[in-house]
Formats: sequence, structure tokens, C-alpha cells
Amino acid sequence: MAKKRRPQTKATGPQVAAGEIPVVGAREPCPCGSGRRYKACHGREAAHAVTELVQRPFAGLPGECDWVALRELVPAATVELTLAEGLPEGVPSVTLATVLPMAWPALRRDNGAVLLGLQNDTPSGDISRDLADTLRRGLTAEPGTPVAAERAPGDGPRLQDLLDPKGTFSPTLHEGFEFWLEDAANATGEVAASLERANAAAIPTARLTGVEAAYWCETPEKNHLRWVMSHPEEKLLDALARLHAAGASSLGENTRLVGSFRAHGLTVPVWDLPRGMGAEDTEKPAVALAERLAEALASDAPLTPEQRRARGGLTNRQVTLS
Repeated sequence: MAKKRRPQTKATGPQVAAGEIPVVGAREPCPCGSGRRYKACHGREAAHAVTELVQRPFAGLPGECDWVALRELVPAATVELTLAEGLPEGVPSVTLATVLPMAWPALRRDNGAVLLGLQNDTPSGDISRDLADTLRRGLTAEPGTPVAAERAPGDGPRLQDLLDPKGTFSPTLHEGFEFWLEDAANATGEVAASLERANAAAIPTARLTGVEAAYWCETPEKNHLRWVMSHPEEKLLDALARLHAAGASSLGENTRLVGSFRAHGLTVPVWDLPRGMGAEDTEKPAVALAERLAEALASDAPLTPEQRRARGGLTNRQVTLS
């Protein structure tokens, strides 16, 4: 028996060229006018056309480890960015922010300053290209307006093309999100409500000063140190296993290395800390651990059976965020 063929349906409404169709919510009507939801229409095409995943999107930028930390770990922080070609006329500053009100990708303030949000969903596999496209559009947006999400062209520039490779990357951590506004005390409406919700959810976090890209945070049950490292993963896991087997992987009494996760091509070891151990208390132990780790990284000796078991435990507790 011949199979029944589904009747062919024709899209109704105005037709729009694929390159002109804006990104909307997955369940919203597709802007092409087909009458179907975006996820079942051009959203599906967009999903298939994503850029091949870039494993280390922030490689080559000053402060790669801190870019990863601000993307994945830190609730409220800002960094002043330096553009390779200098600031355009009418743009007094460009600031990277972990997140912006209403999850805007970017915002141009009334005074012309640009804020670029880091923790937004991106439509392609190259976060750097998506952020660069948002930044370029933010530089030319009307003052006092947010920048909407859009698909970046596949051949567009990346952050590595727009930012000064010799610039510094020095995060400033904040207790809340008042940096969103020039006059946060007088915020009203949706922005005020968004600010209140964001502040309530922010986990106290601090960046250690004695080592690079190590972030202490406070949670209700225990504190943690999450340390973004750029060492090759296999070499780093071997070194941590050497320390763990020797009883030298902790940060002091009642602390322990509990595992690690991968984020944007880098490895992030995580330590549990007692509830009363603050960021200042973690500084010296972290510096001492960094010295022990450097010695372990320099070793090329084969792992002992005990070290291999320690490495297996670390590997089994490893997860991938991105």
C-alpha cells in the first residue's frame, strides 16, 4: 500500500528574506509571516546554521581566565574595556558587565557610554563573535536605548579584533547591580523591579588578590573557592592528583578540593571552605597552594598508583558547563 503523503501547505502572510528575519522568542510567531512559531520555522534554520563551537572563545584576550569567571561564576562585576581603534566620538567609555537589566545584550546610556552584557545567551557557537557584533551595534545605538539580540554575521569581527590586545582586564566586583544606572536610588518601574530581584539573588563573591582568577564565594551552607586556570587540562589534572595524593591539595583545615569543571575550554578546580572562612582568610593559603601547584606542574614523572587513583577521582567529579 502506498504511503499517504502529507498535504503540502503554503505559508501565508508576507515573506521576508532569511537574512532579514530578526531573532525572537522560540514560542513567538515567526517574523517571516508563516504563522508558525519561530522555533518551528526560521528558528530551526538558525539553530542549524550556528557557527561551529569555538572551544576557547576568549583565547588571546587579556585576562582570558577572568573573562571565563565573569561569564560563568561572578554575579555582579564590571570591567572597563579598551578598544583597539580608540573610543568613537560621543562614546566616553565602554564597560563590560556581567549582566544588564532585563538581560539586555547591551545598553547605551544617555551620556553615550556603552555597557556590554556578558552572561546572555548567544545565537552561535562563537561567543566572541556574538559579543563583538553586539558591541559594534551598541557603539552606534541611540543614547538612552538598549541593544536588541540579533544573529551576528558569520564573517563578522570577534572581540579579539575590536579590543586592544595590550589593554588591561581588571574586574571590579560589586555587592549589587546598582552600576546598571547612573541614579539607581531613583529607579522606577520594570528596571527597579529587575534591580531588586537581581540584588536578592546575588551570591557574595570576591576576587583574590594574591593569585590570578581565583574567586571566593559565600553560600548558606559553606563557602567555596573557584579558580579558573589556563594550564592544559591533562597536565593540570596530573598536578592536582600529585598534590591530592600527598595530602597537599587543600587550603587548610576543614577545606578540600572537591573536583573541577570545564568552562570555555579552561579547567576550574573547586574547593569547599568552612562557613567562617572569608576571602581574606583564603588569600595566604591560595598563594601557598599556587607555589605547590607550580612544582607539581613542572614534574614529568609518571603518576604512581596512588596518584592515578586520585586523578581518577578528580576526573569522575568533573563536569562541563560550556
